[in-house]
Amino acid sequence: MSACVERIPFVQIRLQVHRVSRRLGNRCLRLTWPISAGLMLLLSVPAIGVAMLFGARLLPRWRSGQNGRPFLEYTMVNSLGQPLPLLGPLPQLWNAVRGDVALVGPQARCLGKLDMRSETARRISSVAPGLVSTWFLRTRTNVAYDSQADTDLQYLDSHSLLADLGIAARALVAIAYGGAPRKVRQTAEILGLPLDNLTLAEAIDEIVRPSAQVRQVSFVNVDCVNKSFNDPGYRNVLLTSDLRLADGIGLRIGGRLLGNEIRQNVNGTDLFPGLCKRMEQEGLGLFLLGGRPGVADDVAAWMRKCYPRIQVAGTQDGYFRTEEEGVIVERINQSGAAILLVALGAPGQEKWIRRNRHLLQVRSALGVGGLFDFYAGRIPRAPQWLRELGLEWTFRLYQEPGRMWRRYLAGNVVFLARVLVERWKLK
Repeated sequence: MSACVERIPFVQIRLQVHRVSRRLGNRCLRLTWPISAGLMLLLSVPAIGVAMLFGARLLPRWRSGQNGRPFLEYTMVNSLGQPLPLLGPLPQLWNAVRGDVALVGPQARCLGKLDMRSETARRISSVAPGLVSTWFLRTRTNVAYDSQADTDLQYLDSHSLLADLGIAARALVAIAYGGAPRKVRQTAEILGLPLDNLTLAEAIDEIVRPSAQVRQVSFVNVDCVNKSFNDPGYRNVLLTSDLRLADGIGLRIGGRLLGNEIRQNVNGTDLFPGLCKRMEQEGLGLFLLGGRPGVADDVAAWMRKCYPRIQVAGTQDGYFRTEEEGVIVERINQSGAAILLVALGAPGQEKWIRRNRHLLQVRSALGVGGLFDFYAGRIPRAPQWLRELGLEWTFRLYQEPGRMWRRYLAGNVVFLARVLVERWKLK
């Protein structure tokens, strides 16, 4: 008998113990959570009372609970009907005491929003909604790229006691980012740079749309904003790009401080899979330019594996001389690519696109920074829980502290200082 076969009983026992411990842990949480919620509600009664003395009121709303059972949820709002920071959700602890909501679960819906005839709705409503949810986390940090239903299904497919406690802990941090944007402008200006306030899906629509001339797409993060102050040529390229997309939690914070809410964190790394899917559906070709030798080829291999029908029009590493640009542009045009990704690092990639824009024959040219390294498997990306907290930059700092400390530590401080000065000027 082989060693693999001999280990099977041990593996089965370990899996069975894991399942039993998981069920016991979930049961303990279900039993202790209402008691804990009741204690927290008692402790918060004075704060609720004081808020109501100053004009706050309780706003009732009917919600859909487990298996579609309706329940009444209260939120503390001000005279304008807006939820109060921190105090707003406190009355919902009563719903936890009653068993209407769990600590963590799918996002609670308004009554009638779920069509109980669909399998998706039945799955989502098979468990109690949560006081906090994955959707809550992602909307707070502007990374809610999937629909609410898809996000809830992802939660149901992977939830466990440990995962639920992690979501609850991250929710405490996410509260500091404030609520999801309520009123947003079509263009959000931050430190003199107008940003196209699009969602990820809207950005993909715009990128693949046919165009009479090459559409230059620039992803703008905190580091890009800082560099633009020291490089007038780069700043001019950003100002005259056809699409300027907000990339990173720093711009969300800056936008909020300046009264220009950012709808979503639209970065190239998250946009890439959706763009590949769309191009596969429409039969469009994509050309990859940049990175170390072999990296673009590895990205192409990933694309063909994940999107078998996608057309990889061609690849070219970023190690070429200026006098070779004409030959490379001709290769891109002859490939028939509709979309060009340029990974030469900012501001070099944006300047390269601008310099050759009049010669290119693609619909859109995107400067994508280090995207190739992620999808080639050269650099691992931050785990999902860090991205949900808006702390992906801390993972990059951990990976390459010697190269990234100036960008993230000094750069973030400089950006925040500029934002605060601008905020002071606007008063």
